[in-house]
Amino acid sequence: MTLVDAVSITLHQVFAAVWVGSVVFMTAGVLPLAKEGHLEPEPVEMATGTLRTVSRISAVILLLTGSHMAASFYTVADLTGTPNGWLVLAMLGLWLVLMGLIEVSGSRLVDGLQAKKVRAPAHETLGWFRAASVVGVLLLVIAGLLSSGALV
Repeated sequence: MTLVDAVSITLHQVFAAVWVGSVVFMTAGVLPLAKEGHLEPEPVEMATGTLRTVSRISAVILLLTGSHMAASFYTVADLTGTPNGWLVLAMLGLWLVLMGLIEVSGSRLVDGLQAKKVRAPAHETLGWFRAASVVGVLLLVIAGLLSSGALV
């Protein structure tokens, strides 16, 4: 393994954890408080903006590092014909789903917040953020399976 490979793997894991952690925090920490009316629209909008920024930066870094790792450690035959390859392809699909969920739910939440409402938009988007949290956790589980070498 080269230094570039080690840096790529490390960056990939760190940004994946930060991304998923941010989504879970929004889902479990911010939105329930907003849904109950304990937060004003402005702080929720700021948190949503931060989440979307973290999401976009993480998505780009994960795309770059994941592409490097796939090219370094897998052939096309490995990706399409082995359990680990299938997990890598599943991660790519879940990565796309997570990005989409965050963008759509974040936009919907901000639209409601800009109308100076907080309870209704938080309630309406909480399910979408929960789905994003589940997808994020699945991504981390797959990453754990791949890094453990449990499937070859």
